[in-house]
Amino acid sequence: MFKGIEHVELVSSNMDRTLKFYTEILGFTIQFRRKTDRQPMEEIAFIELGGTLIEVLGVNAPAPVSTQQWQNGWRRIAIEVEDMDKAIAYLNEKGVKVSQEPVVTETSVMSEIKDTDGIAIQLIQRK
Repeated sequence: MFKGIEHVELVSSNMDRTLKFYTEILGFTIQFRRKTDRQPMEEIAFIELGGTLIEVLGVNAPAPVSTQQWQNGWRRIAIEVEDMDKAIAYLNEKGVKVSQEPVVTETSVMSEIKDTDGIAIQLIQRK
């Protein structure tokens, strides 16, 4: 009956800045982008990486990202990387700060960055 996650939504405070981060730094591609008159939304874009879609919503005066780590709702997305050390070195070159240094577990190495609106993105390298 249920086939899988089709897409997730991300609210952006600045579409150009958000799309630039996700495409130029993280390697997403823009699949679709258009203005909308469905207020408070001003613009909609779909971006894709490795078969995963994110719908980015440009919204007029969005509420800020919560500083509460353990609130109800989706907490963050996770992006798989081939090599954590190389990924972090690349992000440092691009001016992206690591918000959580790598943690090694039995099955993976995990780290975290934040996007231009402060939304958490986990980086994960599976063993």
